[in-house]
Amino acid sequence: MKTIILKIISNTTFSLLLSVVIGMLIGMFANETVISVILPIKHVLGQIIFFLIPLLIFGFITPSITKLKRNASKLLSVSLILAYASCIGSATLAAVVGYKLIPLFDIVPATESLKEIPEMIFRLDIPPLMSVLSALVLSFMLGLSIIWTKSDKIESALYEFQNLVFIMVKRFLLPILPLFIATNFSVLAYEGALASRLPVFFAILIVTVLCHITWMTILYSSAGIYSRKNPWHVLKYYGPVALTALGTQSSAASLGVAIEQTKKSPVLRNDIRNFAIPLFGNIHFVGSILDVVFLSLAVSQLLYGTMPGLDKMLVFIPLLGIFAIAAPGLPGGTLITSLGLIHAVLGIDEAGTALMISIFALLDSFGTTHNITSDGALTLILSSYADRHEESLNIEEQE
Repeated sequence: MKTIILKIISNTTFSLLLSVVIGMLIGMFANETVISVILPIKHVLGQIIFFLIPLLIFGFITPSITKLKRNASKLLSVSLILAYASCIGSATLAAVVGYKLIPLFDIVPATESLKEIPEMIFRLDIPPLMSVLSALVLSFMLGLSIIWTKSDKIESALYEFQNLVFIMVKRFLLPILPLFIATNFSVLAYEGALASRLPVFFAILIVTVLCHITWMTILYSSAGIYSRKNPWHVLKYYGPVALTALGTQSSAASLGVAIEQTKKSPVLRNDIRNFAIPLFGNIHFVGSILDVVFLSLAVSQLLYGTMPGLDKMLVFIPLLGIFAIAAPGLPGGTLITSLGLIHAVLGIDEAGTALMISIFALLDSFGTTHNITSDGALTLILSSYADRHEESLNIEEQE
């Protein structure tokens, strides 16, 4: 029993939900003095997170670009097209549903009735080394340049830097995330905004989960039609994978389970499965991108009283699909790499992105489950494509 309790307490989703509850309780009963102490803590934690974002983008995206040359085959191109098309479709579904349903939530920016926030008694600004957009552009330009010049030493150094970034995420970002969420919700509760916004948060959760189910159904149905095979012979093996994704909020952490489980599927080619499952696990963040689009619309309506125009969304979604393919398979990785676009294209400021991070952390378990489970559908399509075009990979089966 003690072991079970410890596992529950250490569960990422549990810790995040606990952070929300604790933050709300503190905010509901806190006085001005307590909030004046919480505010600088919230600010410093946010500064650390935003400082790490450009490093995460550079550390993950640049090495992922340099690795493309090692898998330069027709199947890789088809895989990238499938992942991109799936992400665009998922994002479009989220946008359509958002534009239709979010106005029905009756979200009104509650500014007049909110309690005034006291001034911050201490402020520590930690400016990032570069802007998010600069990190994105540098990542793409440097990655392509390394491929063209065959700079093996720099490429190896980038892989070492990526390992350092992984440590930064595990030792700095993930430990402070629950505290950052707790401080965010304590301020919201102190303002008196949660009474009106909490139903909105639950509505967002329900709608996004239904969108996840809808798009996953579309993917597996399409895979079944294209392959002329029963997609259930793939999907039924994803139960343990889904549970792992729910608990860890990490596609990377769920990947090993997915590889083992999909070996049981009789409708997937072994060579294609060993190639596609790890690949899609690192480039196909279809559920997370759905959450990002829907949250962008909801948070804009919540904070500014209006949603971004359709013209902005038509620019945002195709670009977001590109960045999502190179996003890290870590909790919140897709949102983190998308923050530059969210600010530049949609005009959502730091307060909005902070709120998005807080809500996204609660949705990320479902988005990650969608990410990793949907990989089976694309693998079935790719396996059938390889059969039809007699493509084969010289990859030894990993037992």
